[in-house]
Order: sequence, then structure tokens, then C-alpha cells
Amino acid sequence: MYHRIMALVEVKAVSKSYARREGLRTRMKAVVEDVSLTIEAGETLGLVGESGSGKTTLARMILGLVPCTSGVIRVDGIDLAQAARDEMQRLRRQMQPVFQDPYAALNPRMNVLEIVTEPLLIHHRATGLGRDRQTLRSKAIELLAEVGLDGSALGRNPHEFSGGQRQRINIARALALRPKLLILDEPVSALDVSVGAQIINLLRRLQSELGLTYLFIAHSMPLVRYLSTRIAVMEAGRLVEIGEAVSLCAAPRQEYTRQLLKATPELPAGVA
Repeated sequence: MYHRIMALVEVKAVSKSYARREGLRTRMKAVVEDVSLTIEAGETLGLVGESGSGKTTLARMILGLVPCTSGVIRVDGIDLAQAARDEMQRLRRQMQPVFQDPYAALNPRMNVLEIVTEPLLIHHRATGLGRDRQTLRSKAIELLAEVGLDGSALGRNPHEFSGGQRQRINIARALALRPKLLILDEPVSALDVSVGAQIINLLRRLQSELGLTYLFIAHSMPLVRYLSTRIAVMEAGRLVEIGEAVSLCAAPRQEYTRQLLKATPELPAGVA
């Protein structure tokens, strides 16, 4: 008997509109329109498009941070709009974001130990680690080692680190709850090219070692092609093309996709 393998994330006919004031009238402005896609466990789906194309809004809906205006999003088979509170808490542990700006993403008043272990404290009942300081410290050291930092960072604050180091701390925090899915929203665009290449190589290694699933959002087609299994292209809120990364980049069907490929034709040095 055939059994359908369920995708980790299913997005079906999803739209998102916001009220926008135009003179004396209020109109609804669509930022995502009728998007359908899946993210399979263990893959990297690259989501690419220019600024304002709706990529981040779609990611925020998948994370459950904003509701859909219409359509359905399921994560691990659960409809986010219908999820009970305990189900939603479980799903939030399974999905973790890594945001674009490593400077803004870290609380400047917290040290690295506090930053990395904050998710473990919030979800201490679910993780079974409790609040024991030594246990949390050991876990923090383990997480930092996974991203290429050592325990000497624990007592320091974000301003003492470079941009690349801060992004590694962000990734360590995202890994704390051992999620299934990382949503990477332009994770290297605020970094210089060589540092960004190191982060991309780190993400690739972590996926191999931990069996992670990625939604990788970017405007650089070469980076998306390098890291992704499949690529979805968004233009003005709509999904205009989706396919296997190699074949889509070799023979894009849409002129918009061809323009994106021409805009950034080469991988940055250091990505390997």
C-alpha cells in the first residue's frame, strides 16, 4: 500500500495583505499572493527575489509570527492557524530563525552564556535540562563549539565580537533547542564577502552533521544555488518559478530569474 511522505512544511495558496491608507480611503495591499510550495525534511529550499518581493513575509508566516490572510500553512502536518497552544509551542521549538543583522539580533545587555541558553530556560520543561547553571553552561560550550567558538566567549557581551562571530552566536542560539528547521533570512548580507563565505560553509557543515532542514532566503543566486536543493523565485509577492537548483539555474524559464542570475554571476571567494 502506498503511503504519502509528508513534507515538513506545506504552504498552500497562501496570501498576506495589509491595510494601506491612500488619501481618504483604506485599501488592502497584497505582499504575498497565492503562494504554494513545500519544504522536504533534510533539504534546503532557497527562496530568492529582490527586496520587497515577499520573501521575509512568507518566512514570518511559516514561523507563525504573522497570520495568513488566506491559505494554509502546515508544519509537521499541523495547520498553524488551527494549532492548540501546546502544539504551537512544540512547533516553535522545531523552527528557529537566523536573521539578517547579527548586530541587531543580540541583546547588548546579555552575555553570550545568557544569549545561547535563553531558549533552554524558556523551554526548560520540554528540554528536560532544568535550570541548573552548570548543566546550562556545559550545553552552551557544546553549542559554541559546533559553530567554531570556544568557551572563553561565554562571559563576553555582543559588542566585543566581530560581525561574523555574532552571526555564529546567533546560529548557536538557534541550534539550542535542536530544531528540525532553520529559517535563514539573508544570514550573510550584512557581512563582508570573506566572512559571509565562512558562515555559508559553516551552515553547510551543520546541515550535514545535524540533519537540518533549511529555508535559505537571499537575493544572491550563486549563494542560493550553492546551498540549496531546490530554488523558489518570488517576484512582487508571487512565486514565479520553482525547481531543482542545478536545472533551474542552468535553464531558467522566467526572464526575472535570468535577470537575477546575471546580477550576481559568481560565488564569493572562500565558498567551497
